[in-house]
Amino acid sequence: MDSPHGAAVTAGDLGLKGPRGWAFRDVTFSAGPGSLIAVEGPSGSGRTCLLLTLTGRMRPSEGRAETGGLRLPRRAAAVRRIAALGPVPGVSELDPALTVAEHLRERTLLQRRYDGSLRALLRPRRERAAAAGARIDAALDAAGLDPATLPKAERTCVRDLERLEALRLSVALALIGRPALIAVDDADLKLSDAERAEAWELLRALAADGTTVLAVCSGPAPKDAVTVRTGAGTTESTADTSTTSTTKNSTDTDDEGTADAFAATGRS
Repeated sequence: MDSPHGAAVTAGDLGLKGPRGWAFRDVTFSAGPGSLIAVEGPSGSGRTCLLLTLTGRMRPSEGRAETGGLRLPRRAAAVRRIAALGPVPGVSELDPALTVAEHLRERTLLQRRYDGSLRALLRPRRERAAAAGARIDAALDAAGLDPATLPKAERTCVRDLERLEALRLSVALALIGRPALIAVDDADLKLSDAERAEAWELLRALAADGTTVLAVCSGPAPKDAVTVRTGAGTTESTADTSTTSTTKNSTDTDDEGTADAFAATGRS
């Protein structure tokens, strides 16, 4: 699908403190537009909080960061307009009772309501429906999800999807808004080795098409990704020489404390 120019993402000595201590601290890295950025680390190392901070959903406690040239947290609202969330537990989850078609229809209606121009809203209904259908088809194609292959096609409930199928649906929903950056939490959770390879190939293809991808994983991250490792100690990036990424990170909280960190730091 046609994608906007991806968003560059940078951070310097970035940290976020919640009621249980530092979720992450001293995070420093730089990634160009259209990069595949992998936030790698064990559960409890502040990965989700870092993802939400870089997408303008959480307010950092110290340091500096920019997404798409927009300074955080001052331009957080603008960052949220260009950075879409894929699956993030407790923040942007699929409803297991809804069907694939219902999720797609709901997301398209929300997109049209909040992001559509007045000219687009005034177009004839048939023309709006055709445009929405084309956007859905493009998003599904980019996410590699063909509803016809599902047990009940588009009427398949989310609870009946395989883990990789649910991931592809979440990515498709995020792509409907044609974001400059898409963020995916737990990209490799509960996947076999073969499925994990498919998931990374999907995210790599999105980045190659121009959308910056920020993905949380338990590891190992792909060698061609800009790797930001969370956890104790200082590490070096495995990215190529066109980008740099270094992280010195300490944490006293876990990913289950994301809600607590929201309460303490506030949504940006």
